[in-house]
Amino acid sequence: MKNYNQPGYVLTIAAPAAKLSGEGVVAGLMFGVALHDAASGAQLAMTLEGVVTLAKTSAQAWTLGQAIYYIPATNLTTTATTTGNLFIGVAAAIADNPSATGRVVLNASAPTALTS
Repeated sequence: MKNYNQPGYVLTIAAPAAKLSGEGVVAGLMFGVALHDAASGAQLAMTLEGVVTLAKTSAQAWTLGQAIYYIPATNLTTTATTTGNLFIGVAAAIADNPSATGRVVLNASAPTALTS
């Protein structure tokens, strides 16, 4: 195929803000997880798919397969759908209330209008 560019599971972009390895990255409607530290504007590789452990709203319990959203203002993930949050995937495992992290299967595409 002459128009194939690359696999889509890792994408390198100019970092929209300074990021640490493992932090969420929002670029337009894309969500990924930083694979290394990067200053704002520097080249940043981010994964768009796979199972990742992300910081979560501690006072929430997650069920397996539950819709998960990213809160850009706090760099946390949540099960709540509020204005400004992006659908990023589903819970890959149960997460207790309280707990600081949760495992998420990234959806590898632009967010959708999904409600939990």
